[in-house]
Amino acid sequence: MKSTFSLILLASASLVTAALAEPVALFDGKSFDGWEPGTKELWRVEDGAFVGGTLDKMVPHNDFLASVKSYRNFDLHLKFRLVGKEGFVNGGVQFRSERIPNFEMKGYQADIGDPTYWGCLYDESRRNKTLVQSPMEEVKKILKHDDWNDYRIRCEGPHIQIWLNGLLTVDYTEPDTAIPQEGKIGLQVHGNGKTLASYKDIVIEELPEK
Repeated sequence: MKSTFSLILLASASLVTAALAEPVALFDGKSFDGWEPGTKELWRVEDGAFVGGTLDKMVPHNDFLASVKSYRNFDLHLKFRLVGKEGFVNGGVQFRSERIPNFEMKGYQADIGDPTYWGCLYDESRRNKTLVQSPMEEVKKILKHDDWNDYRIRCEGPHIQIWLNGLLTVDYTEPDTAIPQEGKIGLQVHGNGKTLASYKDIVIEELPEK
């Protein structure tokens, strides 16, 4: 018979294991499993990446590929590439977000694009403003234009951090307790540009409640 102390140790170990969830791939590199495109014609899978938009004509409106599942506390890693030749060339990674009418998503966004959006924290279709401006002089030193870059987004309670190619660009604590701390992950191609926004190697580690 196991002692009470042994049972407590086993229970504690189980709780620790449950709290430390293993990282999970959100994209299989082949299909839209687990994801919902806003406008199917604007999204495809090519060479192991989600690709939104086109260089042949203007993207007609903002559009998002959104996760089916919602997430609260997490550490998200992914790679992105933004290529464009005309108009407003921009993309972004939504998190703790929800879909709203007119193809939009509402919530936090790790922004992507020139001239000063790389690595910023933007509040999409809600407060409609940049919450944290990234240190652009430092970003310019590590940014790879027209090539793959790394984003890491970590959310623990009201605390949000964003790294671009290993550089911490956002360290923000949400002061408004009414702002939701849970929602979908979304990948954006911005409207009014001849733009290709590509995303791959999307991996998330869910974190315990704080």
